[in-house]
Amino acid sequence: MWSQPYDVLIVGAGVAGSALAHSLAHAPSSARSKPLRIALLERSLAEPDRIVGELLQPGGVAALRKLGMEDCLEGIDAIPVHGYCVAKAGQNVHIPYPDRVEGRSFHHGRFIMALREKAKKAPGVDVIEATVNELIECPFTKRVLGVRATRQGEKESFFADLVVVADGCFSNFRSAVMGGAAAKSATRSHFVGTILEDVKLPIPQHGTVCLVRGNGPVLLYQIGEHDTRMLVDVRAPLPSDLKAFILSNIVPQLPASLHTSIHTALLKDRLRRMPNSFLPPTEQGGAHTKEGTFLLGDAWNMRHPLTGGGMTVAFNDVVLLTELLSEVRDLHDWQEISRVLHRWHWRRKGLSATINILSVALYDLFGAEDEALEVLRTGCFKYFERGGECIRGPVSLLSGIAPSPLLLANHFFSVALYSIWVMFTHARPVQESGREKPIQAIPRPDEYPGLAVKAVYVLWTACVVFGPLLWTEIRWW
Repeated sequence: MWSQPYDVLIVGAGVAGSALAHSLAHAPSSARSKPLRIALLERSLAEPDRIVGELLQPGGVAALRKLGMEDCLEGIDAIPVHGYCVAKAGQNVHIPYPDRVEGRSFHHGRFIMALREKAKKAPGVDVIEATVNELIECPFTKRVLGVRATRQGEKESFFADLVVVADGCFSNFRSAVMGGAAAKSATRSHFVGTILEDVKLPIPQHGTVCLVRGNGPVLLYQIGEHDTRMLVDVRAPLPSDLKAFILSNIVPQLPASLHTSIHTALLKDRLRRMPNSFLPPTEQGGAHTKEGTFLLGDAWNMRHPLTGGGMTVAFNDVVLLTELLSEVRDLHDWQEISRVLHRWHWRRKGLSATINILSVALYDLFGAEDEALEVLRTGCFKYFERGGECIRGPVSLLSGIAPSPLLLANHFFSVALYSIWVMFTHARPVQESGREKPIQAIPRPDEYPGLAVKAVYVLWTACVVFGPLLWTEIRWW
């Protein structure tokens, strides 16, 4: 069965796909004489149940407002978020958002359903429940003409001038769209999640990041009036008994006020997990991508979810892409679409590169796996304790309101240098013979030569963390 042809066909009605369908339908365009016909295809239109994608940074809220979709945050029991609390060994640092901006946290599925409902009401948009099986290609030019899908048990073909693949982190079509140019995703850990009921976080309406010795960080944030999400970062390979691992290794290091709720949640709820993947963006269009199609959202570019920046990047991508596509007269013209994709790739860099780099770099620091990274993690915590610009700058980057890789580099290496200063001048635990517990002692002058060598290693480690991440963003292929 063949459907009527569309102007744009979007595979995946998640965050990026739903937003793009609504945005394109409402975008003013002097280049086209008639409104677009858009098909939004999704395998299941039932409410999804995921443990990530539940915190939208202030930069994402601002982008959602530009798209005319801010009301999707209403009526879903969303919680205002005013910043972060970083907890380490019983000490807390308050990191508020600047200028009274707000984020939102919520149940992922409720937000997705609101986005889909908004897309359904957009003029010219058909939201269709169908499983996309393959891309339809012209046998002569290899241009993508549409997709074959299964709807209510029947095979159906959908055709469009332009096919946008936004089917998420587990994309079935990433390689088909980009071929050999597709970047490879890397997974170093998993988030293991559950919901705690009626708990009191150290600072209400703030995301809480708990730094845990010997493990990745633990995130807690309220996603409803009674529900608080807990995400435990667990490195690969995963333990065979995750609940026992969390109870014995993680819970004792968390605030005591959370222990009872965590035990209750682990007894009555199953733990779910999600891979924490990093997928750098590769330029699309021209020879880099199969003609007639391109990737959007997590199908194309992923970052570690520690900073909660994924949806912020996605909504900002849609804002820019809609603006550029509204200038295109003929969506079938691949040369023009390729020029749009090139401009889009580099215009998005300010925000996307900042959040992408920050997410992985901060994870390396918070999930310190060696001695140098532990020095950087301690220095980062104490850097935040200084307050002022040492908090305002980093949280502006994290929240998506200061899209500046240069500012990020400045603060990252300021943390590195301050970490070295802390290593020389601050007390650290020292185990002395005859004492059961270590004492706190400032390094002696005779220790300085060894610390100087260690300082070089710490600075080198900072460069090794930051440099490759920056390269993945500025390279031209």
